[in-house]
Amino acid sequence: MKKTFTYALLVLMSLLFLAPFFWLLTTSLKSPEELYLYPPRWIPSELHVGNFAKAWTSQPFNQFLKNSLIVTIVSLAGQLLSSALVAYGFARFKFKGRDALFVVLLSTMMIPWEVTMIPLYMEFNYLGWINTLKPLIVPSWFGAPFFIFLLRQFIMTIPMELEDAAKIDGANPIQTFLRVIAPLMVPALILVGVFHILNSWNDYLGPLVFLNDQSKYTLTLGLAQFRGMYGVDMEGIMAVTTLICIPPLAIFFFAQRYIVDGVAGTGIKG
Repeated sequence: MKKTFTYALLVLMSLLFLAPFFWLLTTSLKSPEELYLYPPRWIPSELHVGNFAKAWTSQPFNQFLKNSLIVTIVSLAGQLLSSALVAYGFARFKFKGRDALFVVLLSTMMIPWEVTMIPLYMEFNYLGWINTLKPLIVPSWFGAPFFIFLLRQFIMTIPMELEDAAKIDGANPIQTFLRVIAPLMVPALILVGVFHILNSWNDYLGPLVFLNDQSKYTLTLGLAQFRGMYGVDMEGIMAVTTLICIPPLAIFFFAQRYIVDGVAGTGIKG
């Protein structure tokens, strides 16, 4: 009886979480006449699939998609490389002040991005990077404290004997990292990659602050402009939102098994 109640509660909570997504999808397929019916109609009487093409071509969303892909993919490469190397250094190399430096690194996680927004804008403006994609990409090549912490925790679970064997065979630290540590870090790297993709793909405040020209807009900024220009085109807004949600949902779905393994390996599993 207790198990039945638990499953029923889980199903109910799942339906509550899925309801907004279902409403998003069905609204994107409605005609303008069905949008404001009362009581609301969950299932449209006729599926207007053309809403997707109409909304997508109403603005240069292909360019917005290209910009989002550039930002996400290039910053992902930098995030994985830099965070993994820094985490390896903190996990395996002993040097004076290492623990204190790691505490300082972790303490930066308590600083909201909004606090550093103005100094970052001034810095990027001095470098001439405003209205380019560089402010959205370059910082990722210097690592992120949370990702460094996750990867460090994972590396510390790897037996030192594997590295000792590599040293006996004549491998230097870089070769040891690339040939021994990195292949074993795949679950944790996938976990970090998924987190970064979701953050970068859904980022709105960063593009809003650093980008001016429409040709540089990402999908989130393009959607916000679309909403501002076509405030009454609710089915179009829902259609574009649905299309933007598909890539991160697909990535999360296919990487779910690796995410669980990565969370378990980093020692933060609840």
